[in-house]
Amino acid sequence: MEELVVNLHMHTTYSDGRGRHVDIARAGLKAGLDAVIVTDHNVLVNELEGYFRENGRQLLLLIGEEIHDQTRDPQKNHVLAFGHKRELAIYANDPQNLIDQVINNGGLAFLAHPYEYSLPLFGEEDIGWVAWEVHGFHGIELWNGLSEIKAVIHSRLQAIFYAFFPEFIARGPELKTLQKWDELLANGDKITAIGGSDAHCLKIRMGPLQKIIFPYEFHFRAINTHLLTPQPLSGELILDRQMILEALKQGHAFIGYDLPVSTKGFRFTAQGKEQTAIQGDEIRLNGGVTLQIKLPDRCECHLLRNGRVIRQWVGREVCTHIAVEPGVYRVECYIHYLGKRRGWIFSNPIYIRP
Repeated sequence: MEELVVNLHMHTTYSDGRGRHVDIARAGLKAGLDAVIVTDHNVLVNELEGYFRENGRQLLLLIGEEIHDQTRDPQKNHVLAFGHKRELAIYANDPQNLIDQVINNGGLAFLAHPYEYSLPLFGEEDIGWVAWEVHGFHGIELWNGLSEIKAVIHSRLQAIFYAFFPEFIARGPELKTLQKWDELLANGDKITAIGGSDAHCLKIRMGPLQKIIFPYEFHFRAINTHLLTPQPLSGELILDRQMILEALKQGHAFIGYDLPVSTKGFRFTAQGKEQTAIQGDEIRLNGGVTLQIKLPDRCECHLLRNGRVIRQWVGREVCTHIAVEPGVYRVECYIHYLGKRRGWIFSNPIYIRP
């Protein structure tokens, strides 16, 4: 399998971002990404899809969309749509219809920043997800880089500190989001988790101070979605777009916080008597399944079954476990960075069926 490092969920001057698509592409190339997916609010600018090349490297820029009902107050229930063929913002007032329309138009639907906090200090509301009666969506944004800022800023002094030292922000996915994901998985659905930067390249003013906070390149070196694909990017737009969308659909992916240490090379696999599986796949128990975790660096590694930790390892680079019960198995890894224990890797599940 090949591994593609993808940053998704970001905004340009077409909505509320400060940069152009070419600025995003240049930042992605500098950060070493393979692909980015731009998701402006309620506007589909898909004619700008394509490859950018520089110094022997290439980056694929794809276009998605973040769709929400702009007449709702507060503006909750944001859907990240990837791969759809036409503008669908006209359906945003009904979350279920919107999800259905995304799927009917060949796209994937992910629930954006499901749980987050308000930030009254800067007039920012909680714009999480509340329409949990919906069904049929492909996944959720488990870790959102911009939403996390609302959880750590409680004063203007903290805001100034994090503006100048954004590397101190990230802790990991919101606990409520992890719990909701496990709840959805317990219902028998396959729900893909992705990590989004929600990059805007924001400009702030606090009295005489002005600063571009969280530049695109910073976001692109932090929370990424790593996709496992059958082959590397070919340079053919249509083929490569479809390969990326298929990996997202199947859950052949993990979330990596690449700022402390690159997460590239992480693998979570299963070996049965007659089958093998990677994250996102199903495998039959058939007497027992060997789960193997390969880590790119030493860390604190947890194996979870049905949302509960069943094994822990510290300082290992290869971890194995014999599963003798069906269930939803996934991996969480933590690392110490800048004086705190921080989330590092969150895998998608391997589904061991009876």
